[in-house]
Amino acid sequence: MSGPAPHRENLLARVGKLFRTTAFKLSLVYLAVFAVFAVLALGYVAWNARSVLDDQIVQTIEAEINGLQEQYTTGGLRKLITVIERRAKEPGASLYLVTTPAGEHIVGNVGSLPSGLLSSSGQFEISYGRDADSKDVQHRAIVRIYTLAGGFRLLVGRDIEERDRLRAAIGNTFGTALALILLLGVVGGWFVASRVLKRVDDMTETTRSIMAGNLDGRLRVAGTGDELDRLAQNLNLMLERIGELMRGMREVSDNIAHDLKTPLTRLRNHADEALRGERSPEELRTAIGAVIEESDGLIRVFEALLTIARLEAGSARESFSEIDAGQALREVGELYEALAEENGLTLTVDAEPGLMLHGNRELVGQALANLADNAIKYGASGSGERRIAMTARRGPDGIELVVADHGPGIPESEHGRVLDRFVRLDDARSRPGFGLGLSLVNAVVRLHGGTLALRNNAPGLAVRLSLPVA
Repeated sequence: MSGPAPHRENLLARVGKLFRTTAFKLSLVYLAVFAVFAVLALGYVAWNARSVLDDQIVQTIEAEINGLQEQYTTGGLRKLITVIERRAKEPGASLYLVTTPAGEHIVGNVGSLPSGLLSSSGQFEISYGRDADSKDVQHRAIVRIYTLAGGFRLLVGRDIEERDRLRAAIGNTFGTALALILLLGVVGGWFVASRVLKRVDDMTETTRSIMAGNLDGRLRVAGTGDELDRLAQNLNLMLERIGELMRGMREVSDNIAHDLKTPLTRLRNHADEALRGERSPEELRTAIGAVIEESDGLIRVFEALLTIARLEAGSARESFSEIDAGQALREVGELYEALAEENGLTLTVDAEPGLMLHGNRELVGQALANLADNAIKYGASGSGERRIAMTARRGPDGIELVVADHGPGIPESEHGRVLDRFVRLDDARSRPGFGLGLSLVNAVVRLHGGTLALRNNAPGLAVRLSLPVA
């Protein structure tokens, strides 16, 4: 006894769920639009067909009246009676009647008419009876009443029962066509909505897989170029960016464990050394100074990390203003010229005038300073020309700022990786630093809507910053 009720409840639940689906709602919208246009189109066709039928009847009546009037004019009443007698005997839907001025029937195939009709002139749609019909049998016709010379009345008409049957057939066809169109609309709407929602369901499954930890999953792009394709492409770009950030976090964790452990160990050793045994004031001062130096280095690391995070969040855009990129490059060149000379390098600056961009002057200067510092640090150890070139010019992609050295360079296979945080190549780990310089520069460039590119300077490395013109 308890079986049918749960089954009915499950069925109702499924039906209710169907009504709430987007596919069902889209199908209803599609059907409504389809139905409106179908009714308008079929209604116009039906109305036009009825108008054509009526026009044909009226034109036929008009032509017959003109012909009969001409017969009356040339042959008189007798000729008219002869013609009408002949035509009235022919099978068909034509109606004829000639009466005296007093309304008495002379000739014709019409038996009964509405009272008072013959006293009027013009076109009418009437009920009438034929000669051979019973008075109870009524037909429908369109008639035209015309007054001839001498006061005689001429009635010419067409029975419209055939027209009414055609109208009924058109109406039935209209209803059948509308039903078929609505059915087609339902099927078509459901098909279109299902195809759309199939792709949405695929996206949902993929996103669930990604939420479960499959960060390599990507949404399928059908290649149609529609809104769902564009959405999938944008989401894939977002997922790619998230994947890069997650990989960066893993690399950061690994590099923090490697690169921060060493200064923290040195910091502890300096403190431990200061506490071990009897120490002179000079030895204590030296140990404390080493502790402070190591602490300052760690503070700089965390300040750089905070700066990168702030840049990636975009909050620094609030302080943007119009700045001269060439002037910023010259100022950095002047600042690092002496340091380059101390390391046996020549630093040259070549900047075109009037290179204006919309940005943060301090951050652009810091990015250029990082590049100059790296160029001096690695250029001094190179075997090539001992020169660092800093240039600023207008390029096809905006303002191009380039810092080039002739040091050992970076393998092309590592160009993308060295822009991540805490990434240092093996041959660079013997030098001071934490691998945050290029990462900070890249964050500054992205904040300004630009791009950073590394290229082989044969030998050495050239770093190009492309920033949009103000």
